[in-house]
Amino acid sequence: MDINLKRDLCFFDLESTGLNVVRDRIIQIAIIKFKAKGGEPEEMTMLINPGIPISEEAMSVHGITPKDLSNKPTFQQVGQKIRDFIGDADLAGYNSNRFDVPLLMEEFSRVGIEFDLLNRRTIDVQRIFYKMEPRTLRAALKFYTGQQMENAHDALADVQATIDVFKGQLEKYKGVDFVDDDGNVSKIPVRPDIQSLHDFTNDMRFLDATQKLKMDHNGVPVFNFGKYVGKPVAETLVKDRQYYGWIMAKEFSSQMKQIVKKLVKDYEKKQKTNNNR
Repeated sequence: MDINLKRDLCFFDLESTGLNVVRDRIIQIAIIKFKAKGGEPEEMTMLINPGIPISEEAMSVHGITPKDLSNKPTFQQVGQKIRDFIGDADLAGYNSNRFDVPLLMEEFSRVGIEFDLLNRRTIDVQRIFYKMEPRTLRAALKFYTGQQMENAHDALADVQATIDVFKGQLEKYKGVDFVDDDGNVSKIPVRPDIQSLHDFTNDMRFLDATQKLKMDHNGVPVFNFGKYVGKPVAETLVKDRQYYGWIMAKEFSSQMKQIVKKLVKDYEKKQKTNNNR
């Protein structure tokens, strides 16, 4: 790598049990270390038994299951080896400042290994991407149409710019398939068809914009938060009316509350029909 290094530089990535940097645990770590003295980069990769469950959502992303980790070492057992490999190197990754670095620091702290950032520099490659290729309406208008944004943040001007961007997207991606990170192919999702565009621009796993409710792998609406996380919404709330009342009284989105009401109503109607048979 053609870069001036005064100290070793470790690019690293973590897979984890979930996205909470305090509560979740590392289940895989991979590091490639570029050495200031030159020579070939050194690599380290290992699976780690987290000692806690892996969330369903995390497994759907990285595909690592509890069975894969059953005979792997814990972080307590390999933490010092990882610390020694990193040494006093600077750190780099993708979205690493917000996730990988704090999660790794939590793991070290949990097993009593000192690891701080006081004398380290960190590079977040995602931040380079986002800063150099800003995802603003102004940038999108320039990218898709070549036009310069005028009267930014005037509502009418913003709407017109959005329409122009949309037209540019329909033209640019005409006949183009989309391949996601897992290699799944969506056949020409950006085309003049409202349903196709709706499906492409919404995460269909979630039922509401705040992502409090989602569909499980069987297509059943389940909670994505709280004490009933992963449990069927309708069945749970019919049994626990107090929790239903709590949801209706708290500051959840009106969209979520509407969905909850309908799910409960439909469930009760189905139960009544079954009882009358």
